[in-house]
Amino acid sequence: MPQTVHYQEECVPTATLKIFLAYGDPKRLRTAELSNWTGKAVSGPRSEFDKVLEREESQGSGVYFLSGTDPETNKSAIYIGEAECIKDRVKSHLSRDFWNNITFFVTKDENLTKAHIKYLEGRLIDIARSTERSIVMNSQSSGARLPESDREDMEIFLEKMQQVLPVLGVEAFLDKSSSTVHGKQTTDFLNCNIKGLTATGYLTPNGIVVLKGSQAVLEERASAQKWPSVLAQRKKLIEDGALIEKDGAYVFVKDIEFTSPSSAAATIHGGSANGLTAWVNQDGIPLKQLQEKS
Repeated sequence: MPQTVHYQEECVPTATLKIFLAYGDPKRLRTAELSNWTGKAVSGPRSEFDKVLEREESQGSGVYFLSGTDPETNKSAIYIGEAECIKDRVKSHLSRDFWNNITFFVTKDENLTKAHIKYLEGRLIDIARSTERSIVMNSQSSGARLPESDREDMEIFLEKMQQVLPVLGVEAFLDKSSSTVHGKQTTDFLNCNIKGLTATGYLTPNGIVVLKGSQAVLEERASAQKWPSVLAQRKKLIEDGALIEKDGAYVFVKDIEFTSPSSAAATIHGGSANGLTAWVNQDGIPLKQLQEKS
């Protein structure tokens, strides 16, 4: 039975998001609309590609996202495109095997021109590349010049899209660094200390972000050899240059988000660690106790 879910977005300004589950399953075909906005999103798994394209919205002009995993790096990947007819364009991407979900945006008043969607595509590609959350599969950038008034309208449209996309599972446009500066109080930050070294981070809905400038030990613990998967992310960060050797320690050269406090602590400690006890607040209270109090 179809269901409608109301979602309250925790941001400024507050917004109400209505999600329609076409088959009552949040992982299957669904649509999303923000209150007082002409935009509309349609999203579904690749396994229901035909059902997604049966939607009347797919005949409109808009921007679309193919999201999945890059087979070569096993990292999150995304392709961003635009089309005057979504249905006709996205069929050409069936030969690409990396993606497992499609999401597209159109307007209910059919007011997006070719220049509008080209502008949005270009901005979205630039944002996705800057956040570095996903590998952008586009071979080249895009974009279009717009009159000032149209450009401002599209920036507002873009802002609304960025509110909706994470709810539909597309997180390539979330800026990890922006929340480091804005909306964070001193009490939000946690420290992970070992051998005179300190790493600082803060919890996120997806895990924990370790901030640029944080330190990690150079040598791995001998016991780490028994569980190589524990330090897989650490090794990858070193290979990618996100962790560099400096002054007797590894240093994070940019903010890095981990899926859990323990995986972050393992990277910092050079071996398995309990993130609930390794991370403490400014008063030395472990994360475990902080969560128990909340």
